[in-house]
Amino acid sequence: MEANNILLMLMWLGELTLASWLLSYGAEHLAVRFGARFVGRTLLSVATTLPEIAIVAYAASAGSYGIALGAGLGSNVLMMTLGLAIMLLIATTRLSKKPLKKIDVSSFKLDKIFLLLTAVISAILFIDGYHFTDGIVFTVLFLVYVFIAFYEMRIEKKKDKEKVIEEYSSSSENINLPSNQKQLLKSGIIFMIGTIGVFLGAEPFIKSLEHVSVDIGVSAIILSVVISPIAGEMPEKISLMLLARKGAHGTSIAIANVLGSKILNNTLLLAFAVFGAIYHSGLGASIDRSEILTQQMLLATVVTLFAVGLLFRKEIGIRTGFILLVMYIASIGLQFFMNS
Repeated sequence: MEANNILLMLMWLGELTLASWLLSYGAEHLAVRFGARFVGRTLLSVATTLPEIAIVAYAASAGSYGIALGAGLGSNVLMMTLGLAIMLLIATTRLSKKPLKKIDVSSFKLDKIFLLLTAVISAILFIDGYHFTDGIVFTVLFLVYVFIAFYEMRIEKKKDKEKVIEEYSSSSENINLPSNQKQLLKSGIIFMIGTIGVFLGAEPFIKSLEHVSVDIGVSAIILSVVISPIAGEMPEKISLMLLARKGAHGTSIAIANVLGSKILNNTLLLAFAVFGAIYHSGLGASIDRSEILTQQMLLATVVTLFAVGLLFRKEIGIRTGFILLVMYIASIGLQFFMNS
């Protein structure tokens, strides 16, 4: 039985790896048309967070409010520490095909401010629990973020248009517009296939990993604090690693993906939790505070504020990666203490 569970886990891990590769390939080529930041912020963030959205919505609609809310909070702690750390350690070392000494993060000002804002707002709103009006607030915040991201993308494309026309007009080569359109369509199809693969493979992989953990005698605390969050974020982590290996362009998409997906967690994911609770218990449903959820909310907020603070420099490098790695280890220790 143990061998079968291990084989299942490896099979689903392989499926997730392939799906994540398709996502990263599609995202990289879509970014040529729509911009690295816009693709990472929106398309890739939603695609890699789809399994979490499905799990949160299902848990809340079934009445498991603690599981629904804890999933989003645990994801924020993990990806703002270990996720960013892995991406930085790959992008700035020989693990990357084109290693970077420093990574310019000055262009992500909107994302950093919005992430801080949504982290603080979600923590404040949780003081009296989450209700219907809070779900509306989270939804509006997400839509505002997407609108601003789209608006910034349009401005960037407008600024680049004259430069691109000038470069092509001075070139002796002709532009093959149909092939560009074909490449865009191909990238979009590959991205969609990757998205479907991630959505279908995430839950079976998590369950198979949990079965293997039980088979080999891993404690419930290690399973809930370490293994389950890492498994739940596996599609996003694989995408980050693949993109970080591709140099500056891929790294830019990866950073936008981390920041965008955590903004999504603080807005759309919480909205799904609230509306799932309303589906289960009616319009007056409330996701109330508990001791463990309050501690998790406090930890997630503090970690987010500190990690984003590190990103307010113009450039970050391997040193920031090691700091974030230490933060992850410290947060694991705190979560062990809380779960105990």
